[in-house]
Amino acid sequence: MERTERAGWRWGPGRLLDLAYPPRCEACGTGLSHGRCLCPACYGALPRLQEPFCQRCGEPFEGRIDGRFDCPNCSRLSFSFEFARPAMVWDEVTRGLIHQLKYHRAIHLAGELGRLAAEGLDDPRFTDALAGGWPLVPVPVHRTRLRHRHFNQAAEIARGVATHSGLPVVAALGRIRRTDTQTRLSRKERLKNLTGAFALSAAGHRWLAHSTAGVIVVDDVLTTGSTVEACAATLRAGGCQRVQVLTAMRG
Repeated sequence: MERTERAGWRWGPGRLLDLAYPPRCEACGTGLSHGRCLCPACYGALPRLQEPFCQRCGEPFEGRIDGRFDCPNCSRLSFSFEFARPAMVWDEVTRGLIHQLKYHRAIHLAGELGRLAAEGLDDPRFTDALAGGWPLVPVPVHRTRLRHRHFNQAAEIARGVATHSGLPVVAALGRIRRTDTQTRLSRKERLKNLTGAFALSAAGHRWLAHSTAGVIVVDDVLTTGSTVEACAATLRAGGCQRVQVLTAMRG
């Protein structure tokens, strides 16, 4: 008994906090075991992206569509990335999880969202990336926003993906120009807003000196794709041969 109690103390401060303040499911309030933010029922009920969906941007469609297809928006566009693969689709619960992390500093949700995003890697189009050990490159935030928020949600989600995939995380990009909020902008306006916003970081230059095969850009939400497109264009200009995109949710 003595050995069991002492082993319990080695669980650390997080376990002690769990004993004092038992964790609850972020969706339904059910009590949880250590280390999770969603109960098994709520985790399983989150709306995963299911076929049919656009093979370039992940836009989901209802009904039956046989074979590969691109949505009307993507069919008229050219991207610097090969495809974007969200793991989940938008609903009130998924939106709430993202907003709690992003705007209310609920950083404990990042691991759960990373676990969910990692499910998207089951897409066979990631086969080369997984086999080649391509790095996960989080979309960066500007230093002024980082000072305010104290963390980068894309980087935290990427760390969660890394835990479940074994892929490395490389902060290959920096945000060198502060941009206005893009919530109410069209895709064209967003692309203009992001012009010159990103650049390769020192870590990015080191990685591309080592390997230019490809990377997976990671973000929390894909809406118009303008942010990940700007990141992909910067990486391609720096010599990266292939860019694929993974996000937790499709907006």
